Amino acid sequence: MRTTRAALLTAATALMPALLFTTPAFATDASARATSVTSTTPVTPTPATACPALPSGTGTGTPVDEMTEGELRAAIQGILADENAGKGVTREAEEALGGTVDDLRAFLKTGCRTAQAEDDTVTALRVLDAATRNGDKRVIREVNDLLDTRTPETLRAYLETGYARAQAEDDAVAVSRILFVATQSGDKRVIREANDALDAYTPEALSSFRWTGYRLAQAEDDSVYIVRMLANPDISDAMYDAIQVVLDDGSPEALRHFRTVGQYEIDG
Repeated sequence: MRTTRAALLTAATALMPALLFTTPAFATDASARATSVTSTTPVTPTPATACPALPSGTGTGTPVDEMTEGELRAAIQGILADENAGKGVTREAEEALGGTVDDLRAFLKTGCRTAQAEDDTVTALRVLDAATRNGDKRVIREVNDLLDTRTPETLRAYLETGYARAQAEDDAVAVSRILFVATQSGDKRVIREANDALDAYTPEALSSFRWTGYRLAQAEDDSVYIVRMLANPDISDAMYDAIQVVLDDGSPEALRHFRTVGQYEIDG
């Protein structure tokens, strides 16, 4: 995947400096200050699949119009048993169970899919919110297009397949951005693991590095950078003490903050 990686690096470079200050990379070198970020891990949709497909009914082989009241109720109970059933589907299913036979039939024929589209819209909005926080451009573009022209079918198809492809592309761009910044800073573990993720180039590898592996790899490189500061013969007592405090803390967040911000706030 080195050709793909090269293309992504070219794209990431062209988008500098704006991308440099979007999560998860903080700065081009250790002396640059971090910027505030509001990143969040992407939404992982788990859309329910219990609503019957039209026109034949519930998958039992019996059309909805020919089902007995007992069969109608059993079919709706099956929908409620789906652990991924959303609030809209659950609400409408429970209302149907409290109504007439016609209400049961109407829910299975049209009501379930309408309520499911409501739930899928809520999920799509959550996806859009997370993508906006993360600067994931392809997901933002596709979800906005989806919401502009949404139908139950397009919502369902996107959450089941399209979103994962778009998120993987945005993850690849983010990992390439991380690699660019790490190369500028000489962060060896981040460079190695980012390259590994890009070589694998699977959605799982890219997402795992972006949202889990990067944090830990960056912490190791930050720790190495901070420890090396102790070798400076001109280090001040205040800086020495601050380094000891942050190394004792040892958390990725503390190390990152000290390297990119804290060290520049120490007098002397």
